[in-house]
Amino acid sequence: MPKKPKYIVLLGPPASGKGTQATRLREELDLPHVASGDLFREHLKNESELGAKAKEYIDRGALVPDDITIAMVMDRLSRPDCEKGAILDGFPRTIAQAEALDAALVEQGHKISVTPSIVVPDEVLVERVGGRRVCRMCGKTYHVRFNLPQEPDVCDRDGGELYQRDDDKPETVRERLKVYWKQTSPLIEYYRGQGVLVEVNGDQPIDAVTEELRTVLAG
Repeated sequence: MPKKPKYIVLLGPPASGKGTQATRLREELDLPHVASGDLFREHLKNESELGAKAKEYIDRGALVPDDITIAMVMDRLSRPDCEKGAILDGFPRTIAQAEALDAALVEQGHKISVTPSIVVPDEVLVERVGGRRVCRMCGKTYHVRFNLPQEPDVCDRDGGELYQRDDDKPETVRERLKVYWKQTSPLIEYYRGQGVLVEVNGDQPIDAVTEELRTVLAG
């Protein structure tokens, strides 16, 4: 009997290392990493029917309705490389999206297998992002604690000035985290209620986070 596809919803706040872990899991599990942002870009670039519908809303500065987003996700999951499942990243973002995804999967006889939620204290996230410095010339990234340049505020590669992007300033990071928690907290409880949510400690070295995720996904 063939194994059922494994659908993983990966949750984690900005700077939690979710993208890094998704890339590692993709390689280890041989499952595609389905990121909602990539799907939108693909459909807009290819000028697909769904892309054209989404563009109408994007051009007006309005939110793309859930039914269009769901259609994009389900179209992606129907491709041959998703036969064994997929790692969903950046979707769903709301309870309505989660319910629509569940309904679409149930129609195919499938369901979400596990939802790992990478947990990192907010202040650790602020420090991670707030300490980032970028070279004005080449874009190389440093960190005031974890990845210092040889000379203060000077890029090792080309001698360019290092600066802090507005997006990396602590007050901006805290605002992004507020939005994330407002949006995602109900989603965490939704998947907890389904018995598929597993919290993973993201405040440890990258390899240790990967190992914890491995254990979670092996279950």
